Amino acid sequence: MLQPISARLLGLVRRSVLVASCSFGLALGAQAQQAPTVIRLSPEDQQRGLNGAQKNFFFTTGNGSTEAEYQNAGFFGHRLRPYLAGNEEALDNLNRYRRQKWLFLAERLTFVGAVGLYSQQVLALDEKQQYFNNTQKAAAGIALASLLSNVFISRNTNSHFQRAVEAYNADRPAARTGAVQLRPSAVGLTASATGRPLVALTWNLR
Repeated sequence: MLQPISARLLGLVRRSVLVASCSFGLALGAQAQQAPTVIRLSPEDQQRGLNGAQKNFFFTTGNGSTEAEYQNAGFFGHRLRPYLAGNEEALDNLNRYRRQKWLFLAERLTFVGAVGLYSQQVLALDEKQQYFNNTQKAAAGIALASLLSNVFISRNTNSHFQRAVEAYNADRPAARTGAVQLRPSAVGLTASATGRPLVALTWNLR
């Protein structure tokens, strides 16, 4: 009587292991598919060099064959950030890009404020306009310093974003060979040395 019960329990355990293994493999496969294999910048953004245009980047996680596939990364690159999760080097470069964009924004506001102050001083007196009083000299100096600082701020800003994408893509081959890419390829039955049936599960590494 004990032998049939043991056989039933053994069969139940085997089925449970089989179901759990398949579920685990499928879950890992789904998780691997959530992360894009590679991130591509638009052809125009790939060509940006030093002191390039300070405008938003466009990227795609697909083939990038049509313009509609590219999405705007945002002024601070925040829309790219979720794709870089877990890659410290890529995130560090994206953080540097965000820092430079904040500096760029502060510089633009400073320049506009200085020009506005100069203009206000020109129109301050109704009877006689002045163009070079002490306040205007200070405003002109601030505007000039702001323009000079823009050259240094903008020089490497685009490079930080490009390096973030490059760091992410460089890490993808290593990720594809990791455990997260372990997937079941076949399920069958085999016999043990004593003749008992066993469940055989074959895995593929991709």
